[in-house]
Amino acid sequence: MSTSDISTERTGAKCRSCSSTELTIFLSLGNLPLSDGFLEPKQLIENEPRYPLDVAFCSTCSLVQILETVPPEELFGADYPYFSSFTDTLLRHSEANVSERVTERKLGNNSLVVELASNDGYLLQYYKARGVPVLGIDPAPGPVAAARAKGIDTLQAFFGLEFAQKLAAEGRRADVIHANNVLAHVADTNGFVGGIATLLKDDGVAVIECPYVKDLIDHGEFDTIYHEHLCYFSVTALRALFERHGLHLTRVVPLTIHGGSLRVFVEKQNRPERSVQEYLESEHRLGMDRLDYYKDFSTRVTQIRTELNELLQGLKERKARIVGYGAAAKGTIMLNYVGIGQETLDFVVDRNTHKQGRYIPGVRLPIASPERVLAEQPDYVLILPWNFKDEIIAQQAEYRRRGGKFIVPVPRPTII
Repeated sequence: MSTSDISTERTGAKCRSCSSTELTIFLSLGNLPLSDGFLEPKQLIENEPRYPLDVAFCSTCSLVQILETVPPEELFGADYPYFSSFTDTLLRHSEANVSERVTERKLGNNSLVVELASNDGYLLQYYKARGVPVLGIDPAPGPVAAARAKGIDTLQAFFGLEFAQKLAAEGRRADVIHANNVLAHVADTNGFVGGIATLLKDDGVAVIECPYVKDLIDHGEFDTIYHEHLCYFSVTALRALFERHGLHLTRVVPLTIHGGSLRVFVEKQNRPERSVQEYLESEHRLGMDRLDYYKDFSTRVTQIRTELNELLQGLKERKARIVGYGAAAKGTIMLNYVGIGQETLDFVVDRNTHKQGRYIPGVRLPIASPERVLAEQPDYVLILPWNFKDEIIAQQAEYRRRGGKFIVPVPRPTII
């Protein structure tokens, strides 16, 4: 889709936040497989499901969103392979977050911290180590089992308004609610936020992290767009969403993790720090609350695809061996949208043992252990989770010492 193709296709769709029908598509990535739909060898004879990835802007509340909703049971069911604890950067990030919250909120053994989409207990384990009572809520059985094995009280469920009402009726209201990289995943956006308002104590705080749509647009991070990520937030859109449920943004902190994210603090009392207004004013000044800001994104995405294809084809013509690192969700999107398959990459490696022995959906590339990189010493490693490139390069220091090189695809394909 070029900039001249921007249109209000698929009319009748409603905004996930404000229910407006004033949605305009500004990027279409085509029909792509589910980003975490990794295949077992026996599934290679089947055609995996594909769904459209059309990205739209709501002119009423400024929310950027995809239009397709894949049933959450299909996305986060029994086979969900993502375990947060395999990422060292994320663990350090989480431990620091916990330390700040314990000190700032004076949390102790009479407090309760709840994490929504708590995965394998990667964050709550640090509260538990400090003697702070915790409760995790997550729908995926594999990560829930891993969290329970760590002794972390975890409920296997999808969180929403009714579930929050049940917990509140039991007297389990939270001093702190964490919701990291989950708000964008929820089909019932308003039910989820209404649940936060219900579960949060009157003097409590919700600490929410989500990728920042400004970084996505500015840096061409199209591979962050996949079927699990239904929404892409600005502070402007977040404020409208939370205020609809009697909640207020009180602080906004920029983060470098995941290619550029926000940590927003949400409370029932309307006492915003200066950072909130600064972000709102900046977004309006930049035009992020208007469609024009997003219009050339499709052209820049096409340019990244063209440049990456040309780079990889040039290397293959010189008989270079190339492998991929990181069977991440964004990797599935990158490989399928750009068209990088078995003719280009020999295999992909990943530290997550739950993914090893399986195949990337769509392109059908096999997933192996990272030790295979050093064993075979390919000429180049294409880093698919480029947001963790520093960690990956450090892990592969010996490969680099032997002359291996890395390719980072975003924001511009680069060899390092």
